[in-house]
Amino acid sequence: MQRADPPPDLATALRTGPFHLALRTALAARGLALNRVQRHLAQRGIQVGVTTLSYWQQGRRRPERAESLRAVGALEELLALPEHSLTRLLGPRRAAGALAADAPAVRPYRDLIAPAAAVDELLAALPGPPDTGLHTVTHIERVRVGADRQLRCRDSLHAVRAHRDGVDRYLAIQQGDPGCDVDRVAVRAEENCRPGRIVRDQGSKLVVAELLLDRRLRSGETHLLAYGFDDAPAPQPGCEYVRGFNSGTGQYVLQVTFHPAALPVRCHRFAGRSPGEQPYECEELTLDGHHGVHVWASGLGPCLVGVRWDWE
Repeated sequence: MQRADPPPDLATALRTGPFHLALRTALAARGLALNRVQRHLAQRGIQVGVTTLSYWQQGRRRPERAESLRAVGALEELLALPEHSLTRLLGPRRAAGALAADAPAVRPYRDLIAPAAAVDELLAALPGPPDTGLHTVTHIERVRVGADRQLRCRDSLHAVRAHRDGVDRYLAIQQGDPGCDVDRVAVRAEENCRPGRIVRDQGSKLVVAELLLDRRLRSGETHLLAYGFDDAPAPQPGCEYVRGFNSGTGQYVLQVTFHPAALPVRCHRFAGRSPGEQPYECEELTLDGHHGVHVWASGLGPCLVGVRWDWE
């Protein structure tokens, strides 16, 4: 099929992503059924099942293996899309050992937070699907550590995209340091959202806050919200901050700022699959002139990303 300028909705999806929405929009624009696509790929010597193609366009899986990436390049030609327009939406390939090839695009929260049973109980106390139907486009998060070496607060500016119709809430999860009183953790809904139900568990130090959006989103629509948590003091100084992603994310920026009177001797960024497991990435960070460090990541699958620091 001769490549031509895509229609406006497809051009937008190719520009902003995510991959599964762009693929689904392209298939709809060209009017191709998945079984026809599968046959066209097979004629090019590329073996991809109809189920896999369906998972790709639903966001349940993403192409990772060499054969899968070859298929994406062939799809661009088959669907008359600009060269690399789909492949660039996948971002960089994940580090070896980060996730299995073609892993599911969504993991339950219990895989990313310990203890898992406490997460299940808190989510069960908030009626509605635990997967809120949102994934991260861009998330900028700022964490502040006070002169007492305690985590004082975190603030989020969060752009999300709906992957189904009728999405009207986001679940924000906070886990305090051991020994803190989670009843004293304050939730702030600051822009384009308002607080809904909030549930807490002292044993696991977990707080789950329902943030109600000011409109219902349709699949593919984006929303920008700002919110934050004010932490409760803990008996011991804080030594890390971890962010869990249960689905893929576009871009994530984490800034950790330390009080000038309490600077760590070293900091590291890390990424891992599950709590308690050895990180598959670790890199030392250097404090900047404003007593902080930052982490930037893009094209992440479900994982844990964070910063650890040592006081002495």
